Amino acid sequence: MTTRKYLAPLVTAAMLAVTAQASAQDLDNTSISYVGAWSSLSLYKNFERPFWQEHIPEASDGQISTEVTTFDQMGLGGGEVYRLMARNVIEVTSTVADYAVADAPELEGLDMPMMAPDVETARKIADAYRPVLADAFAARFNNAKLLAIAPYPSQVVFCNTEIKGLADLKGKKIRASGRTTAEFVQALGAEGITLNFSEVPGALQRGVIDCAVTGSLSGYSSGWHEVSTHLYPLPVGGWDYVLTAMNGKKWASLSAETQKWLQNEIQTNYEDPVWESAVEETREGIACLTGKGECVRGEPGDMVLVEATEEDFNEVSRHLQATLLPNWADRVDQKWVDRWNETIGKVTGLEAAK
Repeated sequence: MTTRKYLAPLVTAAMLAVTAQASAQDLDNTSISYVGAWSSLSLYKNFERPFWQEHIPEASDGQISTEVTTFDQMGLGGGEVYRLMARNVIEVTSTVADYAVADAPELEGLDMPMMAPDVETARKIADAYRPVLADAFAARFNNAKLLAIAPYPSQVVFCNTEIKGLADLKGKKIRASGRTTAEFVQALGAEGITLNFSEVPGALQRGVIDCAVTGSLSGYSSGWHEVSTHLYPLPVGGWDYVLTAMNGKKWASLSAETQKWLQNEIQTNYEDPVWESAVEETREGIACLTGKGECVRGEPGDMVLVEATEEDFNEVSRHLQATLLPNWADRVDQKWVDRWNETIGKVTGLEAAK
């Protein structure tokens, strides 16, 4: 009885090892070139690079080799990578969805101010809208295959001037993280400014802008707390979802077995861990920026934390329904509006209409 009790797990483990080995043997012997998002941020350092550079070659038993870099290391701004992918210049790439909305306005429907006030809602929205995004990538980027949707930490507001709440953003020059965020701050009476992420610290320091929107931990990692005084944690910039896609030619070259294996590896060992970390990284970012709470990533800042009120939440939601959703609906064909209402609309209780 004792022998059987301890032998069974060993047999099971052996069977799993054989299955994994057989799966690896069934994979294509190929290489993948990956261009990731911002090299200085935790998403790339802790998830993108380890997954593509280390996990994929190891998990495939060397069947799949990889080359990994980032768009900023290539001297790119991030908005052009999907176009380069569609032209078969890049095989697999990730960038913030908002960076590509000029090429594919359907992507904009994924992430709007206060549409997802918490990470649980953000995940439900991403899962619901995934088939719509997949079709948009295929239509806009030469049959590209959507592989992953992952969030940055909640997109909050950094200001290098005193603010006490949402109303104090009126009249400010604010670097927005995307087009809908720019429309939102304009609805508040502020001026939405377009700036590359890497240009923000200098602009804040010189007074070119008063405030800027990004993820809490992203801002800390990039030193925004050194040029800002006040932190407003309301997620007015959404979650800055990073979308990963493979060009259509490369995807079609892979066998069905390799395609299925790759999708499973991405979900299990990349997407799910990023989502699990989103809440903690948002909390840790705020702690590191303000010095209130534990910060294990370095010297904490001393930014003033401006608490968001219920009235602030309601005001953002009002602008979302009255201005942002109608504006977006006017930028896309009716079929995409209908699909938004059938997916995100059902999750959030909102409705988009022209």
